[in-house]
Amino acid sequence: MKKIYLICRELKDWLEFFIRNIPGRVGYFIRDNYYKIRLKKSFGNNRFESGLRIEFPQNIKIGSKSYFGMDCKIYASESSLISIGSNVSFNSNVMINARGKGKILIGNNVLIGPNVVLRSSNHSFETIKLPIIEQGMKDGEIIVNDDVWIGSNAVILPNCKIGKGVVVAAGAVVTSDIESHTVVGGIPAKLIRKRDLKL
Repeated sequence: MKKIYLICRELKDWLEFFIRNIPGRVGYFIRDNYYKIRLKKSFGNNRFESGLRIEFPQNIKIGSKSYFGMDCKIYASESSLISIGSNVSFNSNVMINARGKGKILIGNNVLIGPNVVLRSSNHSFETIKLPIIEQGMKDGEIIVNDDVWIGSNAVILPNCKIGKGVVVAAGAVVTSDIESHTVVGGIPAKLIRKRDLKL
């Protein structure tokens, strides 16, 4: 039985390798329709560029009219949840990682620049008596509300809630909640200014 499972797993890996590397419009069409079937929920009409990697698609929801650039990675696990809204744009090489029991919720009309990392779990390192690799993980969640722009190379760490209409500057590291309609930047990310709601 285990041998049959391993063979099926290997065949699935080969199939997905082929699907994620098909170029052009044919590739967009095949990937969109393949993930409509494989994802927990997908409203379709999404554009998945080549190189996309998705793990545990049965725990991932994606809305419609979203764009996923080249080499994006969306990592769920058996116990996690990733939910992505509609009209979301992921530039190239974005990693959304909710391994373990983590949760990542992304709203609608969100822009995410290249090389951005959202990771809902982190390594434990409380004791010096064990190597960090043996101390397990701390699970958390990340919530990104509607109309957020996250600049290139930013990192969003666990247990952060990003309010509506936030701009996260390129290279920022977000370690705590961010108030709606603000611009933040730096390491750790801090308030730069509030956005003018009168305009």
